[in-house]
Amino acid sequence: MAEGGDAATVAHEAGNAVQETPKAEPEKAAAPAEPAPPAEPAEPTVRTIVLTGHGGYDKLSVQQKPQPKAGKGEVLVRVKAAGLNFSELMVRQGLHDRMTKPPVVLGMEAAGVIEELGEDVSGLEVGQNVICLAQTGMWREIVAVPATNVFIMPEEMSYEEGAAIPLSYLTAYFMLFDFGNLRPGKSLLVHIAAGGVGWAATQLAKTVDNVTIFGTASASKHDAIKENGVDHPIDYRTRDYAEEIKNISPKGVDVVLDPLGGADTSKGLQLLRPMGKIVTYGSANMVKGENRNLMKMAKTLWQSTSVSPVSLVKTNKAIAGFQLAHLTGEIELVRSAFQDILNMYKDGKIKPRIDSVWAFEQVAEAMQQMNERRNIGKVILSPEKEPTKPAEGDAAPTSPLKKKKPSLFRRLSKRASRSKDEGEKKDEVKQEEQEKADDNKATNGHVQQTPEDEKIEDEAAEQTEEKVDEAVKEEKKDEAPAEEPEKIEVAVENPAETDDAKAAAADVVPDDKPVENEEKADGDASQEAN
Repeated sequence: MAEGGDAATVAHEAGNAVQETPKAEPEKAAAPAEPAPPAEPAEPTVRTIVLTGHGGYDKLSVQQKPQPKAGKGEVLVRVKAAGLNFSELMVRQGLHDRMTKPPVVLGMEAAGVIEELGEDVSGLEVGQNVICLAQTGMWREIVAVPATNVFIMPEEMSYEEGAAIPLSYLTAYFMLFDFGNLRPGKSLLVHIAAGGVGWAATQLAKTVDNVTIFGTASASKHDAIKENGVDHPIDYRTRDYAEEIKNISPKGVDVVLDPLGGADTSKGLQLLRPMGKIVTYGSANMVKGENRNLMKMAKTLWQSTSVSPVSLVKTNKAIAGFQLAHLTGEIELVRSAFQDILNMYKDGKIKPRIDSVWAFEQVAEAMQQMNERRNIGKVILSPEKEPTKPAEGDAAPTSPLKKKKPSLFRRLSKRASRSKDEGEKKDEVKQEEQEKADDNKATNGHVQQTPEDEKIEDEAAEQTEEKVDEAVKEEKKDEAPAEEPEKIEVAVENPAETDDAKAAAADVVPDDKPVENEEKADGDASQEAN
């Protein structure tokens, strides 16, 4: 009973438990998903050359930046070619006085096609080929430029020529005709006559009758600058240009265009004739090498001329300074001068020379071309040009901070150690060669024998012949077939493989050329140290 009762009780409780279990609620229907908002179109970007900081070539990089928009009074231009100027080299090194803090987009001149007109723009149309001028920012695939800084290109002008004209020819124009007041029969000194401004100044000066032009350039560029109009090319690397000019024109010149600064400004001032003018427009002497050279800067500034008005009065000379970037706000003056320049181009009086065209990605190589004074004419950057591989033997520009040379002390110590070892080796080689020469003389019979030596040799030869005859007779008496004599291999020792010869051969220097190269490199290092 008890057991049965317990079972009934358990069953009853189990039934209650089942009844007390809550019923599962029916699943609610899933709410329909809300449609995702349409993705906003990605903001268009353009390839841009950015200066990330002051320093070497590694501070320049091509980046994707938002595409500019044409604001009120602006036009949107797709760049086909952009100019490279020496001022950009100075900006990269932190030497230019009119530059915003990096990161910044460089470039002051470009040529391309109008893609869009902003509000209140008249006189221009979409699709026109134009030349653009700006304070900075032209090294992009697409640029937004004030319409007042845009000029319609002549039909016969290429994009590269359009990008080469603005800064170089405007600078030369203002220096020659506004400051210099160049007139027929005058004389002119043009420094760096193969550069962009020097090339432009020569051509513009030749539009004036009977002007004599002295131009400085390395000897390899003399034919080019003479063809451009320079009457007296001077190799500034091997000759004193001031003495050369005085030999040809004892009284000096009427106008000096000075992009160098420092001591060259003083020399230029001394070269001026009475009523002469020197126009300074740069400090190229400050730029030496890839990075900023503080010693070179200090030397250039220290050598710069300090002239009082009284001294100018006494000598009847004038000093002027020019920089196109400082003509901000004088747009009408600039437009008038540039229109004259374009008219000269149409008339065939001037034509820019293009030295080379580089892809955006090769801006460092383009700057190196100019920094090392290898260009003749204008260096151009193109966003549409594909990068080319450097020629064999040409290394891409790298910052000297990435690869340091051993110190001069270590190089000289290494040279002394190697010189000692090479000297000992050379002595051993000479001794071995002398011994070989003696052996050769003996072998070739150049050593004279005494009569006693000849007698001994004759007796030995006779004894050998007698032994041979006896052997032949014994063979004939023997009826049995003669057995084939056992072959005896005689190892002839090669004198070149003796221990002494091997030791000498091991000490022989196979090629003295590396030693000569080491001495040459050490000589260059000594010159650098001096």
